[in-house]
Amino acid sequence: MAIKQISVFLENKAGRLAEVTKVLADAKINLRATTIADTADFGILRLIVDKEEETLKLLEQNGFTAKETEVIGIEVEDTPGGLYAVMSMLEKNGVNVEYLYATLEKKENKAVVVFKVGDIKKGMEIVCNTGLKCIDCF
Repeated sequence: MAIKQISVFLENKAGRLAEVTKVLADAKINLRATTIADTADFGILRLIVDKEEETLKLLEQNGFTAKETEVIGIEVEDTPGGLYAVMSMLEKNGVNVEYLYATLEKKENKAVVVFKVGDIKKGMEIVCNTGLKCIDCF
């Protein structure tokens, strides 16, 4: 099952990230994973939260531009070559990985990595059919 990720578009200026995290903190929304990519003018904050719909509404009510995207959370062996095993399996099956980021979540001896792939349905099929474990929530 895919995970809902929220992408927030932010001006690249002091305090914008603090504003987003304050909105979430005040609403008692828990961040489960986060990453940010930036350019000179703007950034894209990507979030996995425990309350997706509430987060989207709150962000929009507070003047932030946000959208929801489906991503795949995969348990990856926490050993040298663990990520390569997943990447090569996706590559062999023609699934393009647009970006990925690791979470702080850990399951036994496995890390949890969030993958944004070009074809989410195909990516999910491949992951499920090859015995990898998908995470459907954090």
